[in-house]
Amino acid sequence: MSDKKKILIVDDSKMIRKGLAGIFEASTSFEVVGEAADGNEALAAIKKLQPDVVTLDVVMPEMDGLTTLKHIMIECPRPTVMLSSLTQDGTETTFDALRYGAVDFISKPSRLEEQSMDDLAEDILNKLNIAEGIDVGVTSYIRTHAGNSATSEPLEGKCKKLVALGAAEGGYRALMKIIPHLVPTDAAYLVVLYAEESHVDAFAAYLDQHSKVAVKCAQHDEVLQAGVCYLSVGSDYMSVHEQGDDLVLHVSPAPFASRKGSIDRLLFSVAEIMDENSVGVVLSGAGIDGSEGLEEIERLHGVTIVQEPKSCLAQEMSKSALNLCSPDYIISDIDIPTTINELLGIDGKK
Repeated sequence: MSDKKKILIVDDSKMIRKGLAGIFEASTSFEVVGEAADGNEALAAIKKLQPDVVTLDVVMPEMDGLTTLKHIMIECPRPTVMLSSLTQDGTETTFDALRYGAVDFISKPSRLEEQSMDDLAEDILNKLNIAEGIDVGVTSYIRTHAGNSATSEPLEGKCKKLVALGAAEGGYRALMKIIPHLVPTDAAYLVVLYAEESHVDAFAAYLDQHSKVAVKCAQHDEVLQAGVCYLSVGSDYMSVHEQGDDLVLHVSPAPFASRKGSIDRLLFSVAEIMDENSVGVVLSGAGIDGSEGLEEIERLHGVTIVQEPKSCLAQEMSKSALNLCSPDYIISDIDIPTTINELLGIDGKK
């Protein structure tokens, strides 16, 4: 019996299905057990073929990808990775798909050239390796807050606390469960997310529409404002510094971005500036980034939170943090916003 994981490819383009099949046929981990050209075919194929993971196009005739995804999660839950040109710019459709239960998304190449497919192959195989091993229950529908940040004014005065969060693989879903439910208070929120810069820009805009706090991309030399959440990509170093009576962000390209040290960098700077008024959070991701920074927050008597590994799409970062630290809270991503709100003196249900 083959140990390869079974994949169903769902895409209305025969050429794309052929290109994807070629990627999987060359893999030692996956085999294609079927193809479907629209949502109705996909649902029938899933029930018949019982694939381990599904790749799903967004734009299809008869039944589009989002509608198909909703039916999959209700009728025959399977780890599902979205694939569409719509994800190229990190559109709202992409993040809606994550809300409805997709594990991750992959940008469809604009042309089926050899280099484009080679670039796609590494990305899609990495994400499918994560997807096929997860508990489908982790990918349930995410409820977000009906955002009002556009009408919310930043709070006056210097931030009294800083909450720093770090995420990598699986971070979109974790942050989508957390950020929309944070309540504006006298703290600022700082987030490092390992993802493509254009996608993080779009993600910040999406979160801003669905969150109680204002969400924006971090800018160099920006003065931190209470009640605002600042997002930065993992390829940059984001740190906090005191400048007179203000707390100011420093954002610059990471000198060794491939080493994944941006979360540690942020946590160390927050610990140094805020001591016991810091909150550090390590979320889903591969690798060990964040462990040493969280240990420093712990040493200076700040509050430490680690996402419970079984609720992570990728467990390495949280497990690494648990090996090095004794966090105050080991909780699922869905419980993290309530805990943070309570730590800041706010009723999480407010």
